[in-house]
Amino acid sequence: MTGVRELRLVVTAADYDEALRFYRDVLGLEERAAFTSDGGRVTILEAGRATLEITDPPHAEFIDEVEVGRRVAGHIRVAFEVDDSAAATRELEAAGAEVIAEPTRTPWDSLNARLKAPAGLQLTLFQELGE
Repeated sequence: MTGVRELRLVVTAADYDEALRFYRDVLGLEERAAFTSDGGRVTILEAGRATLEITDPPHAEFIDEVEVGRRVAGHIRVAFEVDDSAAATRELEAAGAEVIAEPTRTPWDSLNARLKAPAGLQLTLFQELGE
């Protein structure tokens, strides 16, 4: 192995357009690339030191079929470091996210909030408080 160059989180969104609006337009992730084909749609968003890839179900099924031969992908929780977790929580809530837990100071000196967001993702917003 020659080394990892990028982490890419791939999320299958039943409502692709809503997920794209939320993560790109509200959360502010910058669009790196977008592709449309007979196999579906996919947009790759910059997320600081990683990317968030939002795909629609046909494309996710297509990629699983190509790589695995059957549908296997699922969901995970995603964490985003923000400058102000309380303000970001309010902004995302106003845009349609459901607050699961308000910002709480953690034992590792960060202020973390948990939200349920479009595409079935559970988000942690964290603000580092230490030096």
